Amino acid sequence: SKIPKVIGGLTPKCLDVANALYSRIIDKTIKVSSPETAEATKLMENIFRAVNIAMVNELKLIFERMNINIWEVINAADSKPFGFMPFYPGPGMGGHCIPIDPFYLSWKAKEYNTEAKFIELAGEINRKMTENLAHRVGKALNDHSKSIRNSNILVLGLAYKKDIDDMRESPSLKIIELLKFKGANIRYHDPYIKNASKIEYVDLSKENLAVADAVLITTDHSNVDYEKVGKYAKLVIDTRNIMASVKNPKAHILRA
Repeated sequence: SKIPKVIGGLTPKCLDVANALYSRIIDKTIKVSSPETAEATKLMENIFRAVNIAMVNELKLIFERMNINIWEVINAADSKPFGFMPFYPGPGMGGHCIPIDPFYLSWKAKEYNTEAKFIELAGEINRKMTENLAHRVGKALNDHSKSIRNSNILVLGLAYKKDIDDMRESPSLKIIELLKFKGANIRYHDPYIKNASKIEYVDLSKENLAVADAVLITTDHSNVDYEKVGKYAKLVIDTRNIMASVKNPKAHILRA
């Protein structure tokens, strides 16, 4: 692996043994003074991402009301050589690290009579994105003279990020639960996941796209035919801005 491995040991000998092992399989190792420091490094990486994702998600909600395209803003800001690092909005956070690790530190901080306010605020903002998106789906359907109850929604993507088959803490699952609660009929397509429980998998055919009252893109997998989506769907609610690359879609495209 080319990703550096941070290593801490209980004793100097433990550190040397662990480093000798990982040096055989990792291109670069970083030795630190203790296991706690190594663990804190991992926490800091995930907290950095969680807080920045929350910031861009909050900006997205603000810019929506101003009719400003958040993705265009991010791409323009990324042109500046001042240490800017782009993060992108989405339907919520998923995976086994970012939605979980920061809150471990927030809980642990209380043992030391201190608070992790940034972490807790970031978690609150990111959790609300799933609720916001379910509301946006309902409004989009309403704008097309369709009630969310008994509507047919095709969800594109169950994995928590593109081009993997991992559903752990996936925001797609939480959004589907909210839409089902509102009375929608849900089917899904994900090229990496075809046997999810309690949700019907369908191929991405012309017929399945055409019958859907809305197509909700929650994961921007690379191997999905978005040209077909733009051609045959009625309404596409796009949380990943992937449809921006489709030229002249017949479907109505809503950035969400």
